[in-house]
Amino acid sequence: MLAPPSAPMLLTRNLLYTGITRAKKLLIVIGNEKVVNYMIQNVDSKKRNTGLEFKIKQLKG
Repeated sequence: MLAPPSAPMLLTRNLLYTGITRAKKLLIVIGNEKVVNYMIQNVDSKKRNTGLEFKIKQLKG
């Protein structure tokens, strides 16, 4: 998993958790230790407007 320095809103614990849980056999985190530590501490999550609810309702008819 690549963890480059970027916008704080992208460096969240949720993103790191997703990378860890999707790894099947091995996870290698490539990045600055400060960035990874920031991700661990950053529990801020924003509401995501994906439109998923609308798409699911459209499938149901």
